[in-house]
Amino acid sequence: MVTKKLYETDGMLRDFTAQVLSCQLIGKDSPCGAEYAIILDQTAFFPEGGGQTADTGNLGNAVVLDVQIQDGELLHYTDVPLPVGETVVGVLNWEQRLRKMQNHTGEHLISGIVHSQFGYDNVGFHLGSDEVTVDFNGILTDAELAFVEYIANRVVAMNVAVTVSYPTAEEACALDYRSKLDNIDDLRIVTIADWDCCACCAPHVNTTGQIGCIKILDSENWKSGVRVHMLCGLDALDDYTKRIENTARISNMLSAKQLETASAVERLLKNMQSEREQQAKLRQALLDCKIAQLQPTEGNLLLFEDLLDADTLRKLVNAGVAISGGVCAAFLGNDTDGYRYIIGSNTIALRSASKEYNSALNGRGGGSDQMIQGTMHATRAEIEAYFSKQ
Repeated sequence: MVTKKLYETDGMLRDFTAQVLSCQLIGKDSPCGAEYAIILDQTAFFPEGGGQTADTGNLGNAVVLDVQIQDGELLHYTDVPLPVGETVVGVLNWEQRLRKMQNHTGEHLISGIVHSQFGYDNVGFHLGSDEVTVDFNGILTDAELAFVEYIANRVVAMNVAVTVSYPTAEEACALDYRSKLDNIDDLRIVTIADWDCCACCAPHVNTTGQIGCIKILDSENWKSGVRVHMLCGLDALDDYTKRIENTARISNMLSAKQLETASAVERLLKNMQSEREQQAKLRQALLDCKIAQLQPTEGNLLLFEDLLDADTLRKLVNAGVAISGGVCAAFLGNDTDGYRYIIGSNTIALRSASKEYNSALNGRGGGSDQMIQGTMHATRAEIEAYFSKQ
């Protein structure tokens, strides 16, 4: 059974009629949750392939959840069966299909421009739910990608024709096209007049104007080339809307105009750095005062703090260890939320002692024989009472 692929000649086809050639029960174990696999005499549903997911929609009262090609057969995976021999109306999820065609045709245009201007080949393509990624086998700078994006959008504005052709084997051998194939039987060529010529099985829009905006979002080094992240058409519009909403929130929080948020953030970061430097000086001054107030003891030295950070607290413990005969234990926190602790000693093997401390005071942590750290969920009174007996 050979299914006529209507999407190959008319990518803008939204609905069609077809006859059910077979309907097979497959159970509920399919990845998409479908229970039946249906073969039609013709279809406008594009199956998964070439870096693009399958179309979805309806066949009569059946929901098409996925479309795959297996062993040469084009299978429509549905939630309910359809009678063999029945003529049904197929309706595509058109918004989904349109967005895919916009992105895929936009990728062709970007790849064609990169190939003609820089000589690089598209060696990887994925049309995901959030973005399109394209891999090129050469490095492109940000400035070069900005140039490619600008030219691509100029071509969109020119509303250039996008056509499909099926050259003969002889014609294919003489044709200069991207994605060269070893097997040129039934070769399908998608051409963007004067800008790209590529072998491709997927549906595309009819003119570049139908692509809408083309936006390169980001790029990264990939193997010996570059991976480009991009969006086109309605997906690019959705992305732009989210970015504007995010920029508006940042603008309001910083009391800055939307186009001046970057400068406002730079000023904020500079002020924060100045504040951090000032805080470091204050913490050092506070540490010096607390170290000066420490009193030597032959027993344990307990310190409860709420203004020092972990690094400064460790320095305080090191100073306390030198003047205590037992342990110097510092605690940061409160009775409600618990305490972070740092304990040091020159006389007690703390690695083994930590098990006893943690067990008695509902703690977790460990370290070396000289210093341990962790958390304790006990009250200050319980901690003081425990170490007074040590």
